[in-house]
Amino acid sequence: MHENVFYDSRIFSAHIALINSFSSASLYGKGVFTTISVRTKKLFLWEKHWSRLLLNALAVKIDLVDFSEETVKNALYQIVEKNKLLNGRARITFFDESSSNLWPFESSRKTSLLITTADCREIPDNFRTGISTFQINSTSPLAGIKSCNYLDKILTLDDAKTRGFDEAVCLNERGEITSACMANIFWLKDGNLYTPSLKTGCLPGTTREFVIENIECLEVESGSEALDETDSIFLTSAGIGIVQAAEFNGRKLSRRPHEILALLGPS
Repeated sequence: MHENVFYDSRIFSAHIALINSFSSASLYGKGVFTTISVRTKKLFLWEKHWSRLLLNALAVKIDLVDFSEETVKNALYQIVEKNKLLNGRARITFFDESSSNLWPFESSRKTSLLITTADCREIPDNFRTGISTFQINSTSPLAGIKSCNYLDKILTLDDAKTRGFDEAVCLNERGEITSACMANIFWLKDGNLYTPSLKTGCLPGTTREFVIENIECLEVESGSEALDETDSIFLTSAGIGIVQAAEFNGRKLSRRPHEILALLGPS
């Protein structure tokens, strides 16, 4: 992560921008965020990210009345410029700074805004994935929401790495393919491109939506056996772009080029 962050209305060193220790954000991880790709200083798919932030904040009852699209976008450009970021990623986080009934305190602040930036994530050439030992609960109130309560995904990714994977494919409680730990998933079979439907509990990723808008793709509810027979697997997110997996559960996958890989174009 880069040294400077935008917190509320100013740019600070990351070491001194702090949220209230009694807030709902600090105690329960109550907040929503999005990670947006910065490409030659431009915000990729900004409108999709902002729209999802609004929907997610509404779903978990975070008050964004003090934040307009224009002010947040301008703040994002300020920190991109300050950190001299040409190509990389930025995270926009809204924290619920209000009090809770369990640990009440007097608070005049409802919501705070934090924007951080970083370089692009490094992706290994021999990207390996397999089935996760953890499940996604499609009936959870946080299913499909990019919440700051991310510990389950962190533990899932840590488990995947201890098993020799760079990412892992998660199934839901019905055994349906849902997503990777930190990305959406697409797979290719007999020339057809597939991805899990939102009914599985997967996150409605902005890159996922962009792919579906530009390439013919079937949204399905499929068991893990679909991946045992697939030709290629692709993972998508703002943080990694579009990555083609080299292995699934130790099985070598086809690395033949597909139009999905050219969809984002050069940075």
